[in-house]
Amino acid sequence: MSVLLDSSVLIAALAPDEVRHSECLALLKQGGNVVYAHAILETFSTLTGGRLGVRADADLAAQLLNETILPRVRVIELNTSELLAALQQAKRRGVRGGAIYDFMHLVAARKAGVEKLYTLNFSDFQHLSIDGDPELRCP
Repeated sequence: MSVLLDSSVLIAALAPDEVRHSECLALLKQGGNVVYAHAILETFSTLTGGRLGVRADADLAAQLLNETILPRVRVIELNTSELLAALQQAKRRGVRGGAIYDFMHLVAARKAGVEKLYTLNFSDFQHLSIDGDPELRCP
């Protein structure tokens, strides 16, 4: 069974001080995982931006992504028409502001045909999900 991991799971898998580090790392290592391409950018941004209380060097963050994350996941991208269709869906669902980024993870999860979407930001996704979307899970 393949699952989509959002950036919160990727970040926790890379950051030993994160509360759910071991669960997220185990989930990453189990294989069969999918990530939306934007999650790679979000993870890099968080690692290098200092939100974790430390600011990783950009080279180190890129190395962690390249050696720890990317070999264990299949990256899903959305083309321009898929993005525009998703924005129309978002409009109909009332998605606004920064919630669009979480919504796009759901769109990518649907495209990938995964059964579950893992996130540490469960409540951020809960109000975006509808019947037919992948099951939301917290590691």
